[in-house]
Amino acid sequence: MRVHDDELDVDDALVRTLLREQFPQWADLPLERAGDGTVNVVYRLGDDYSVRLPRRAERGHVEDRILATFDSLTFEVPRLVAVGAPTADFPWEWVVHTWLHGAHPTADLPVDDVASLVAEIQAADPAGGPEAAGGRSKPLAFRDEYVRDALQRVRAPGALELWEQALHAPEWEDERVWIHADLDRRNVLVRDGRLTGVLDWGGAGIADPAVDVQVAWKLLAPEDRDRFRERLGVDDATWLRAKGWCVSQALIALGYYTPESNPPLHAEATRWLASVLDG
Repeated sequence: MRVHDDELDVDDALVRTLLREQFPQWADLPLERAGDGTVNVVYRLGDDYSVRLPRRAERGHVEDRILATFDSLTFEVPRLVAVGAPTADFPWEWVVHTWLHGAHPTADLPVDDVASLVAEIQAADPAGGPEAAGGRSKPLAFRDEYVRDALQRVRAPGALELWEQALHAPEWEDERVWIHADLDRRNVLVRDGRLTGVLDWGGAGIADPAVDVQVAWKLLAPEDRDRFRERLGVDDATWLRAKGWCVSQALIALGYYTPESNPPLHAEATRWLASVLDG
């Protein structure tokens, strides 16, 4: 699935070649393509490992330093096992992580699980942490031109009004906190309906807590949002900025991706948009 014009094609043969050249002890394990992110590809390697390869230039080993920061979370996160070197066929470093067992949720998650996850991430010491990637460390106003551009292609009654309300919310003035930045159904795992693991920490960093508060419309049932807000002590301005983050991420995704170019993200963004516009 190709989603960017400048991305590198990654296929099974390339991954198998990289493994044979650099980690022959794993070269004959079963290999299965497990996920296509917006900037990476993930393969399952045997029962216990995953191979993550960038399709575009990333932030180097920032993600693995981030994972080390969260090794004491109540929830499971991938662990770094090995780092692969660039080759003539693949120009970037790539990594082998532990494989997290579980399934992506297909329904809303328990509110206490989600609130605990966000609270634990926010409680981590922000000293020395990187800024969240992809503009997530910037004020909402930074996204304005992208939102208005997306609205030229996306029919979303009420979205512009909500966006403009969020733009007028007071900005976060306290110390910025750790955020994951991409907490949605594609990046969390469940077992027996309970939240157990969190994937894809590549965008994580220090930012406005509102960025992660938007999970209220991505992972929770409508009737659980008030309890989530109470658990985290979210003020009115942060709640409104969180709505702005959610509506902007949905619109920008829908304005760029199609059901053909990125089916999972297009479906998720459609759901986020409906959820946040409904309240």
